[in-house]
Amino acid sequence: MRALLRRIAGWLRLPWSRRRTVITSLSLVLVAALGAGSALAGPELLERVGLLHRAKPAPPPPRLAMGPLAADAPAPTSGGLAAALGKPTSAAALGSLTGVVLNPATGQALWSRNPDRAMTPGSTGKLLTVAAVLLTMSPTARLTTRVVAGDSPDSVVLVGGGDPTLSVLPSATRNSAGTTPTESVYPGAAKLDTLAAAVRDALPGPVRSVAVDTSLFSGPGLAPGWDPADIAGGYLTPIEPLIMDGGRSKPDELDPPRTPTPAADAGKALAKRIGADPATVTVKTARPGAKVLAEVSSPTIGDLVENALRISDNVLAEALARQVALARGAEPSFAGAARAVRETLTEAGFDVGGARIIDGSGLSTADQVPARLLGEIMTAASGPASDPRSARLRPLLSGLPVAGGSGTLSSRFDVGDSAPGKGFVRAKTGTLTGVSSLAGVVTDTDGRLLTFALMSNGTNPAESRPRLDAIAAALRACGCR
Repeated sequence: MRALLRRIAGWLRLPWSRRRTVITSLSLVLVAALGAGSALAGPELLERVGLLHRAKPAPPPPRLAMGPLAADAPAPTSGGLAAALGKPTSAAALGSLTGVVLNPATGQALWSRNPDRAMTPGSTGKLLTVAAVLLTMSPTARLTTRVVAGDSPDSVVLVGGGDPTLSVLPSATRNSAGTTPTESVYPGAAKLDTLAAAVRDALPGPVRSVAVDTSLFSGPGLAPGWDPADIAGGYLTPIEPLIMDGGRSKPDELDPPRTPTPAADAGKALAKRIGADPATVTVKTARPGAKVLAEVSSPTIGDLVENALRISDNVLAEALARQVALARGAEPSFAGAARAVRETLTEAGFDVGGARIIDGSGLSTADQVPARLLGEIMTAASGPASDPRSARLRPLLSGLPVAGGSGTLSSRFDVGDSAPGKGFVRAKTGTLTGVSSLAGVVTDTDGRLLTFALMSNGTNPAESRPRLDAIAAALRACGCR
């Protein structure tokens, strides 16, 4: 064969007229040599030696399908999971690791490591708040910001209703391309411009003074374990019932510097829009029964929950925790909201033993949560319809970031051991100094849905987060039977 190929290479250097004669002769020789029964092999041979080029058919397009997971998909076993997770869970970069993997169809724990040990959760602590909100409130409810009449005909009071998504951005911008809606990081947020326009329409004369009513919430604006430097760092603003754009200096950016005076800022912004002096804004409780001049409503509670999870918004999570306290008749403070969340989860059948809840966002370094509790919440949200909690908690799942696709997971699961989980893992992230956590759902290669909660304390998140991602990806990559 090598001799044949050398001769063919020599023939290829001949002029085309002679090559054509050689090709024809070679084809006849091959057909005669191989016989009629194997003559069809001739073109493939010619193609391999470069004497014939054929257009290859295009591959069929991928078949895309959406639908429920099969109820009879094979279930992983504890032994299979132990084998699959042995290597990724042994990485030194994980520091102190706790975790649990469950089958939500049965509630069975398939793998665990110190699941009852309470550790600092970071923002996976938001899952406790969100679960309590969904168990307490209607997902279609909304939070309302009002302007009511003041003590004199030329005064008004801006009454905070606990909606931190109220936006200072205009309703739309005009450019050469036409009118374009403007959105903050909170899609569908109510606009301060709308409120101001309604006030101007409701009052016949000028407005000379504006007050802000922040009486809906109580207690300090910062929780124990919060760093005041995080205000300028872009992670928080003091929690008040009147906040615009989560306190952000740039409403369409996730973590720009935030304001230390959110309620006063809202009052001044309204004053500018209705012709009052912003320098005269005061804090005052509105008169009972004061005439409502204007009001705007937030996106639905279901939408707020999803957004709080997707972008891991601390301020929005704290505002929602206060709503749980208000619904239960508890003090709408950090301490009151934490008790209300704990009581709501307990009444719903969750084991909150070992948990220490300080705030609603997981931002406090004093928060302590066992992985078992996070796993229970994820399992209830993913469970069968026979669990009465499941229907209430479903919006929790749709708010989870998608690995490599959205929210706080948009830039993760791209390379290395975590890549198999891209697009298949949905999870809430958590990151503080020395803290990394991940809790969510994943479909394995057999089509079985699994829930998981993983917590790492004591190491640099830059090193531990990729290792947590690799564990979640390992769940995706195996059937683990």
